[in-house]
Amino acid sequence: MGFLCSLTFSIQFLLLFSSSLFTNCFTLNHSTTTHHHECHQHESNALLSFKQSFFISKSASYNPSSYPKTLSWSPSTDCCSWDGIQCDELTGHVISIDLSSSQLYGSMDPNSTLFSLVHLQSLDLSDNDFNHSQIPARIGDLSQLRHLNLSQFGETTLSGEVPTQISRLSNLLSLDLRSNIERFDFPFINRLHLKESTLRSLIQNSTRLEQLRLNFVTISSSLPHMLTNLTSLQILSFRQCELHGEFPIGIFSLANLTSLNFGENQNLQGTLPASIGNLTNLAHLALQDNSFHGEIPRSLFGLEKLVDLFLYSNFFEGHLALDMFFKLKMLNTLDLSSNKLSLFSQNRAVNVTILPPIQWLGLSQCNLNGEIPTWIMNLTTLNHLVLHGNNLQGEISYFLFKLENLTGLDLAGNLFEGQIELDMLSKLKKLTVLGLGGGNKLSFLEGNNTSNVTFPSQIQYLDLSSCNLVHFPNFIQHLQELTGLSISDNRIKTIPSLMWNKTTLQSLDISNNLLMGEIPPSICNLQSLAYLDLSSNNLVGMIPSCLGSFSQSLQLLNVSGNKLTGNIPQIYVKGNVLQFIDFSSNQLYGQLPRALVNCRMLEFLDVRHNHFNDSFPFWLGSLPKLKVLSLRDNEFHGAIMCPLKYTFPPLQIMDLSQNGFSMKLTSEIIMCFKSMIISNKRQLDFKDEIYFSGNVFIDIDSLSFSMSNKGVVMDYLGGQYLHHMVAIDLSCNKIYGEIPDTMGSLNGLVVLNLSNNMFTGSIPSSFGKLSNLEVLDLSLNSLSGNIPQQLTGLTFLDFFNVSFNNLSGPIPENGQLSTFDDNSFKGNKDLCGIQLLKKCEDHPKLPLQKPDGDQDSESGSFFELCWMVILIGYGGGLVAGLALGNAFAIDVYRLLKKIF
Repeated sequence: MGFLCSLTFSIQFLLLFSSSLFTNCFTLNHSTTTHHHECHQHESNALLSFKQSFFISKSASYNPSSYPKTLSWSPSTDCCSWDGIQCDELTGHVISIDLSSSQLYGSMDPNSTLFSLVHLQSLDLSDNDFNHSQIPARIGDLSQLRHLNLSQFGETTLSGEVPTQISRLSNLLSLDLRSNIERFDFPFINRLHLKESTLRSLIQNSTRLEQLRLNFVTISSSLPHMLTNLTSLQILSFRQCELHGEFPIGIFSLANLTSLNFGENQNLQGTLPASIGNLTNLAHLALQDNSFHGEIPRSLFGLEKLVDLFLYSNFFEGHLALDMFFKLKMLNTLDLSSNKLSLFSQNRAVNVTILPPIQWLGLSQCNLNGEIPTWIMNLTTLNHLVLHGNNLQGEISYFLFKLENLTGLDLAGNLFEGQIELDMLSKLKKLTVLGLGGGNKLSFLEGNNTSNVTFPSQIQYLDLSSCNLVHFPNFIQHLQELTGLSISDNRIKTIPSLMWNKTTLQSLDISNNLLMGEIPPSICNLQSLAYLDLSSNNLVGMIPSCLGSFSQSLQLLNVSGNKLTGNIPQIYVKGNVLQFIDFSSNQLYGQLPRALVNCRMLEFLDVRHNHFNDSFPFWLGSLPKLKVLSLRDNEFHGAIMCPLKYTFPPLQIMDLSQNGFSMKLTSEIIMCFKSMIISNKRQLDFKDEIYFSGNVFIDIDSLSFSMSNKGVVMDYLGGQYLHHMVAIDLSCNKIYGEIPDTMGSLNGLVVLNLSNNMFTGSIPSSFGKLSNLEVLDLSLNSLSGNIPQQLTGLTFLDFFNVSFNNLSGPIPENGQLSTFDDNSFKGNKDLCGIQLLKKCEDHPKLPLQKPDGDQDSESGSFFELCWMVILIGYGGGLVAGLALGNAFAIDVYRLLKKIF
């Protein structure tokens, strides 16, 4: 009994003690938590100082839901309660800052107080405008960071080199440095640069990374194989980083990957291994616009979680049957365009009712033949269909107009024929993009009574090029949301004045029509234009002066091939984004305006075939992106020069032919074009840059450029010259003296034309170092001495001409020179070789020396010969004229000697 009483008392005591202890502990902990939950004063001050270094500007953020989060920050309140701030509940230290889309504008201070917040675990400053400032090196002080997001939009990107200190962040789980994403009003420009060594250190130290996004950050290296060690990776995104070399196939074994994006690196190459089938969680795969090759492994089609598959613009080959896609039950986007694949030819019936729920289908340039595949009618969820550039023929299948969810339909560049009527299209109530032009033989009929036809009024982009249009279609005037219009290659003579009030227009292509009259000044009402092409018409009068500065978004301006006169626009405002300007083949005169130096984005300037009378525009050498400069066939004169500050840093094509330049070519001038010195073959490959503006696609492959090549004028499409062409053409001028030996250092040259000048001395043996040279024309000069033996090593040489000089001695018999006939060597009476049917042992070893007076007279005749060839060209076509002039040059030369 006493024991029970004692036990009862003990239990009661323990319960009472435990209750008291719990109460005290709860009170103590609650008191402690409350005390430490308040923000530390020095951290509050640091945040307020950071806030004061920025302005609030609505234009600084592109997210429509953006708002100024820092407005809630006040020294009178606890910083842990501020918008975008999170504190540790136990210590009160600031551990998370989310200022994404906060409308912040200003430069990032290298010593910002932000970097004193050493307890930070998450920092998000995305979608603000940091005015092109650099990422501060002190970012490495935030050693506890797990999540860092500095991604930017549009023109508001950070710039400069990513600091090496970022690799100290060994606790990172996610890093996002993307730029120019989800914003298409500006061209893609990589502003951030990341050294390969910094990337390697980052990968080596931050082994826990789950998300790594570096889109549009210039890396310019191969991919480190140590990426395959990041076994926790879920998202890996390196879009348009200028990567090259072999793709590490080990990446396809990272089983946790859900998203893999290496699109638009052009020179990234490799094959897809069967191990890609191990990525069972993969939802997004983007390898477009690279150099991948080989067959697509069947294991890829077993990835049942795949939603987006972008493989376009590669070199994949092999056959893909329709039933291979049946397991991809979640596939939403499929783009296989521009490969070497054989697609969807079925020898047996397949159940097309179990196709994936595809919404975007891209099959452009896929060598599709015959009629539009009927299985497409079963894609009832389809909203975008791209069949551009195939060999599809016959009438356009009526079932397409039953796909009521279509928002985009591109059938351009095929062989379709028949009539398109408005009421057929009126069934597509959601259609915003329609492409019917470019090679088809369609007739577009509006009908007698268009008032009862409800054409899809929401159309934003419309391509009716090559549709046999004689009149401008009336219904276009009523498209209230139109942003892009192409009616090129028709026979339209006039444009309704109402079109110049369509302020939504971002792209307008009326090239290759029969437009007459003057360009109306009201065209400058179109202030949203990014692309304007009025080339190859019959336009007369002056170019409206406003065209140089009317639009802050204009990227391409082309009025070539008309009958325009007067000066070109003189005003180009600072901050403009003009990249391509073509005033060629008109009757323009005057000088090039110095205001062109404000076009800091300019890559292409063509004023050939006009009457410009000016000295060499050396000041264009300050433009940081100028790649192509053509001044051919004008009245430019004087010396070619480039002072120290004007060195044409990225120039790859310079055509100064058929002008009046007169000077001695020096080594200093040659070294102004050191951008043509190629350190590796990769530098000869340039991007297929496609610029976006809303629904408008501006593809440089649609641009053309011509220059003298192989004795005739040849046209190059945009992709051809940007991918391959590095050229100097100084032909048909009055340049004299010896050819500098330093010209042989420009080893990137593909075309070198110095013909029809007054060069003396010998052919530099250093030309043997021009290993990429395909065209070398030194004809119609006064060069002497032997043809250097070193030229036999030019294995790519396809055209070679040294005719009508004073060369002597034997023609080297080995290598490429032995493949050229007598037209390449004639007019050198002391030259011998099998090409000239003249045995060298019967020929004097030394060239005969002519009096200086005779030599000068002959050089002058060479120059005048150029103009005789051009006159032949104007009489029978420029190309034909130059060809005939080249073929019969010796006869013309003899005739000129008699005349002069």
